[in-house]
Amino acid sequence: MLSTILNLLKGGSSDPLPDADARLALGALAVRVGASADTSHALAIARTEAFLARMNGLGPVDAAKMRATCEKIEAEAPSTRKFALLIRETVSMETRMEGLEALWHVLLADGAPPGKADTGIAEQFRDALGLSKTHCEDAKARAAPF
Repeated sequence: MLSTILNLLKGGSSDPLPDADARLALGALAVRVGASADTSHALAIARTEAFLARMNGLGPVDAAKMRATCEKIEAEAPSTRKFALLIRETVSMETRMEGLEALWHVLLADGAPPGKADTGIAEQFRDALGLSKTHCEDAKARAAPF
């Protein structure tokens, strides 16, 4: 599984990724976006693990293990722009939308309206996934706890 993604990152096949690999690729992108956000390292880790748990139906221990794998992938990934393009070319629209909705679930989990930082994270993730603002608004609406 990991070798498929690493091969892709090194310029290998751009065939669609199997679902498990696509989810790892989205997790690696979440790691990168979280690290670039104006948040603490601990918050970035917590959000990434919550994202992975939500998207993959994982418990805390398995989400932490998956995050560690995603961090390895992220470290091998090319520039964010190229990495995002690879994801857009190899991950289905449905899975990318699912990832955006999972991110909104995490950002809205405390029940408070999202602040500028949260909206910025969602927009950066949305843009990297090649999704529209309408897609983002729809994902946010589906994830809203109210």
